[in-house]
This record gives sequence, structure tokens and C-alpha cells, in this order.
Amino acid sequence: MGMVFAMHLRAMLGAFALTAAIGSAPAAMAQGDAAAGYPKQPIRMLVGFTPGGGNDIIGRIVAQKLGERLGQPVVFENRAGAGGMLAAEFVARATPDGYTLLIAPIGTTVFNPVLFAKVPYDADKSFAFVTMVADYPLYLTINAKLPVKNVKELIAHAKANPNQANYASTSGVFQLTNELFKMKTGTAFEMIPFKSSNEMIQGVITGQAMIGFIDPTALMPQYKAGAVRILATTGAKRAADYPEIPTMAEEGVDGVVVSGNTALVAPAGVPAAIIKKLEAEVNVIVKMPDVIERFKTMAVYPVGGPGEQHAAEAAADRAKWREVVEKAKIPLQ
Repeated sequence: MGMVFAMHLRAMLGAFALTAAIGSAPAAMAQGDAAAGYPKQPIRMLVGFTPGGGNDIIGRIVAQKLGERLGQPVVFENRAGAGGMLAAEFVARATPDGYTLLIAPIGTTVFNPVLFAKVPYDADKSFAFVTMVADYPLYLTINAKLPVKNVKELIAHAKANPNQANYASTSGVFQLTNELFKMKTGTAFEMIPFKSSNEMIQGVITGQAMIGFIDPTALMPQYKAGAVRILATTGAKRAADYPEIPTMAEEGVDGVVVSGNTALVAPAGVPAAIIKKLEAEVNVIVKMPDVIERFKTMAVYPVGGPGEQHAAEAAADRAKWREVVEKAKIPLQ
């Protein structure tokens, strides 16, 4: 009796396994077909800021190389507004077929969700991370004519001139870095909003803003030309290409270690095979010597790697910065 039951059980299990294999085969084939035939038409790649800023430049480099490798044009589009949220919302709502992508700075994936009461996308659920393209520290930048030579003097100057103390910002990463700096130094800088990193830099150059924690892409040419002065980097250590710039810790301000980054994401629901194909291509692109050299001139560092890893890192960063928002008692916007 027991032997007969065991034979029937083995037969049933075999049937179930065969059914499961047959059922999963079309799905696996569909995934493979999606990747094999992709792309069949031009791809749109959006960025949420005006031309000339760091993410715009990084995105255009990736778009050009990706189009060359895939054999289809990658049309780059600036959809500026709301700290990058207009472009993010558009991509989040796009058809998940792999033909609409977003150059997503850390402001989109981490800072906006912790700063705004209403964000028109879900940072956890709206996107599929393709990969991290690049990361970079921010740089505490001041007008070259401002009568200060280091961070200590800047703090004293800001406290002595509270009506002039303000900072430039385009999105959450810049705002919260400044708010963290204020919290650590007891200063009271007020925010002046701009639409792009390039406009932020011009705001500092013209004196419209006293300071800005700015990403390096568009900043470094102005720094080399002497139009602005950089007092410190938010990196954990000095940048190899700019060893003359001290860290915030070296300038006596501990705890202001901030790294910006630029990811490539797609709408949630894009077939996994297409995401992996894009991931593989961008991982090749960020290792190309000419791309590495171009990034180097902007003090930007290529990253790459699996998208899932960077999605987990973004979630951890959101939790960390929510604590900063709470401790600094920053009201949600």
C-alpha cells in the first residue's frame, strides 16, 4: 500500500513539475524575446533640469554612447521643473516598454521623497533601477570676491551679516546639504531656488547667493577660471584631481559628508531582460577610456554595477536623510 502511494505521489509531483515548466516557458521566452528585439525604435531619455548642469552633461554622454551601442537614436530631452519631479513623474507614468528612461540624480531618488509632503511618484515602487552612472562629492562654493578664505571665516561672516546669508539650491540634495551645514555650524542661511546647477553657479558668481554646495560638473571650469572660490569638499577625503581643496572635516565641520550621484532608471514594469540589457550596456559605457576621461575633467567618478544594489542603497539613504529632516525640524514642503 505504501509503495503504491509513493508511486502515485512521485507521478503527481512529476506532473506538477512538468506543468510548471510548461507554464513558465512562455514567460521566459517572452522575456528573452523582449530583450532580443530591443530596441526597435528610438529611445527617449529625460532629465529634470535645464541644459548645462551636471546631470544634463552626464546624461548626454550616456545617451550618445548608448545610442551608438544599441543601433537606435537615444533622444535626450530636458523637462525642467519642480526640482526634477516633472521629468520623474512623466517617466514614472510612461509605458513600461524600455523606450522611456530617466537620468535620475540623488535628489529624485532620495531627497525629494523626504523633503516634500506630496511627491508625484513613489520612490520605492515607480522605478526600476538600471544602474548607477556616476557619483561625486559636492563643493562648498562662494563668490570669489567674498572676503573669506576658509570655512571658519565664512561661518563668522555669515553670523555677522545675517541679512546677506543665503544659499543657492536647485533640488533636495543641495537644500539638505546646506541645512545639515547650518545645523552643524549654527548659521542661518536662507535658500534661493534655481533651476539648474549652471544657474546656481551664476547666482554665486553674481553675488545673488552667498554660497552653494554645488556638484562639480559645471562648477570646475568656473573654479579653474577663478570666477568662484571653493572652500571645501563634502567628500570623505580630498578629490585626487583637486587635492588643494580640503574636506569639511579638515575645515573643522564634522558630519557633513555628502555624495551626490546620477542613476539611470526606467518605469517600473519594464521587462527584466530589457533592464538587464540596458544595465550591461551602461556598465560597458562607464568603463570606456574616453568616458572616464570626460568624467575626470568634471570631477565625476564612474560607478556602474547592478541596479538592484543601487535601489537598496537609495532606500537606505532615504531613511538616513529623514532623520536629518526630523532633527533639523525642516517642515515638509
